[in-house]
Amino acid sequence: MKKIAILILLFTLTTLTASARQKEAGNMIKVEVSETVELMGILSRTAGLREYNMDMAGQYTQDTEAWFAPYKGHPIIAYYQGLHNSNGISYDAVMSMAVHLEIVKGEVKFVGDKADLEKRWQNVDIEDFMERINQFYTDTRFHKFFQAHRAFYDEALKTYEANVMTYFHQDWYPQFYGTAPTEKFRVVIGFTNGGGNYGTNRHLSGQAKEVFAICGYYIDPNTGKAFENGAALSSTLIHEFNHSFVNPMLERETNNMLMMPIGQKLHKLSALSMERQAYGNWQTVVNESIVRAAVIVYMMEQGYTHKQIQDELISQLCRDFAWMPELVTALRHYASHRTQYKTLNDYYPELATTLNKYLENEMRRAQESLK
Repeated sequence: MKKIAILILLFTLTTLTASARQKEAGNMIKVEVSETVELMGILSRTAGLREYNMDMAGQYTQDTEAWFAPYKGHPIIAYYQGLHNSNGISYDAVMSMAVHLEIVKGEVKFVGDKADLEKRWQNVDIEDFMERINQFYTDTRFHKFFQAHRAFYDEALKTYEANVMTYFHQDWYPQFYGTAPTEKFRVVIGFTNGGGNYGTNRHLSGQAKEVFAICGYYIDPNTGKAFENGAALSSTLIHEFNHSFVNPMLERETNNMLMMPIGQKLHKLSALSMERQAYGNWQTVVNESIVRAAVIVYMMEQGYTHKQIQDELISQLCRDFAWMPELVTALRHYASHRTQYKTLNDYYPELATTLNKYLENEMRRAQESLK
């Protein structure tokens, strides 16, 4: 009887563990391919936008050129080139539109609110654009092209899951921040995007806001393979998901008022460099700073090598986030004093203090040089 009881207990524990794993797996982020991301990417490539003409996808690039080159004279192309020249539709603006499109019964439809689109789309007649892109979608037999490459997409997604997603530990975020995510995070491979990675979002009525990390696809010319350096590629995901936790904190009135004068000084101190990176306001500079510091802490806590962590820190210094060492030190202090600070929001005033002290020290150094 004892043996039977033990066997029953073991079976029950095994079943519960398997169930928990299945539940956990169901909540994990799955990597996707998106027909509308490919549609916007290929339209941009056909129109000659250089960031969508890196041509780094091997046979897929060749297939794309062979299929769509005959349509370079399509009516939408000159129109779209005009949008690029007059409105600056390029880079992340392209992907912002892509996530606001859906294919429904063979028709491309716009979903969501135009106000949520990247600002470069705000003066564009969306209805006119939708008529034109539907014509392009139909005339090029785009869906047939997409379906013909389904096996290729699926194999690439499996490779990304195996090589890159193993470095992405979703459960770290609520543990570190002390709060549950308020947004749904999605990872999409942009097979026409080459080395370009873009973060964008959409908020459909009645649903949680969705944050997209659209990661480029390219084949290493030395090995003939894609997604080999998983540790380095994972930094894009780690970065973007941090925004889901960091950005809402600055939206709180108390934090916003506290950080505003500090953020304005930081932005002014590095305005030229930040604007070249499309960080045109103090709020973006503050959020990017905390996110980038959090990425480094993530790497330290998840067992990355010293060289990988050091390279990441140097990369941020090269981008003129000169206050990164101070922020990393502050976040590590927070992480080691969680009995005192239940959430990062509780610690937010200390982050403001850290950045303010950095500014004071910089001003002091400047003044000393003039004595």
